[in-house]
Amino acid sequence: MTVPTLADRPGLTVAEDPGLRPESLLLTFFGAHLLGRPVMVASAGVLDVMQRVGVSPHAARSALSRMVKKGLLVSERQGRPVYFGLTPRSEEVLNDGAVRIWRSGAVNRHWDGRWTLLSFSLPESWQRQRHELRSRLLWAGFGPLQGGLWIAPAAVDVARLLEGLAAARHVRAFLATTGNGADVAEMVADAWDLAQLAERYESFIDRWDGDVADLAHPDALGRQLVLGTEWLRTIRQDPRLPVELLPAPWPAERAQELFHRLHAETEVQARVKAASLLQTIPVPAR
Repeated sequence: MTVPTLADRPGLTVAEDPGLRPESLLLTFFGAHLLGRPVMVASAGVLDVMQRVGVSPHAARSALSRMVKKGLLVSERQGRPVYFGLTPRSEEVLNDGAVRIWRSGAVNRHWDGRWTLLSFSLPESWQRQRHELRSRLLWAGFGPLQGGLWIAPAAVDVARLLEGLAAARHVRAFLATTGNGADVAEMVADAWDLAQLAERYESFIDRWDGDVADLAHPDALGRQLVLGTEWLRTIRQDPRLPVELLPAPWPAERAQELFHRLHAETEVQARVKAASLLQTIPVPAR
């Protein structure tokens, strides 16, 4: 079954899609147009860009405020305009996403046969800490095997993964290989919902393959913003399982090729449009 998308519902704006939150769209915008540049951007231009994908000025301002409170953005007032820039934390998040999109890729064809096993047991009252730990594990490609035992198909840098987490001292990690006679296919099916993973990629293909997406987002800057956000949403919980452990044909490769082609088609026009809209200042010396 294909998940309904914005293209299937012509009257729906991006802001009404629960999967495309204003904060996610803003991160994509800052990653595309500010990452690696020592500048801050005026809020008026940011609001203009967000309106192009259906996010109201009120919703965009609220999202910017939340991101400042979370330490993902820093703000600076110069006269009437307010400018926003990246923080070390948001730069780390965006660089990690760039690696996932452009270097790691959605298909793992170079697996060395190693797994990372990770176990933890947290106090019952640690609901927030458990959520934070699970979120990081999912982003790093782990799947729950049983109880408090999680597994990832790679040698994961666990120390970096757990950095700053209160739950870190409750976690134990090991590198392992499967023993003779182990049913790896069954283990993979227990830890990951392969049908759901495949459906994410099929949904992305249905959403962006053809002319429907062109009609939904004729503006190059808007298309770039939604395309990047949707793609990162699609791959963010993909464990990048080795291709030899996946059913064929696996839709991730076709979806990735589609994303790369569409991104290349919109990149130049989106940057030209952004340059004409955005007012920037150098990052002030602190």
